[in-house]
Amino acid sequence: MLFTRESDYAIRIVRALKGGEQRNVDEICSLEEVPRAFCYKIMKKLGTAGIVDVARGAGGGYRLGRSLDDLTLYDIIAAIEPEFSVMECIHHFCSRNSGSNHCKVHRELLGIQSSVEKLLREKTLYDILEG
Repeated sequence: MLFTRESDYAIRIVRALKGGEQRNVDEICSLEEVPRAFCYKIMKKLGTAGIVDVARGAGGGYRLGRSLDDLTLYDIIAAIEPEFSVMECIHHFCSRNSGSNHCKVHRELLGIQSSVEKLLREKTLYDILEG
């Protein structure tokens, strides 16, 4: 399983906003080496998830919409990739699963998926960035 570059950039964006100050896209992109085109797309998803707040206008910018104490890697990744999974068949049709008979590999992957999600939820961004 690979998280997308978009998820990586989203985590960087949150890191750029960790101090609570409002920043514009140019500042964020410069601080965290995020391509400008990606930044706007990611900000929209993070805004929809309530992770960032948007201030529009000439003096506008972005700031965290949630406390670092309340935010996990899972929250960020799920905002960007709502159906992230270790294998595509976790969330989509798998021809090896029928009725109550599940493919043994699929069943094992479900356990791994659960473990990955648990690990991503364990620590807050405060623990990771400030702790």
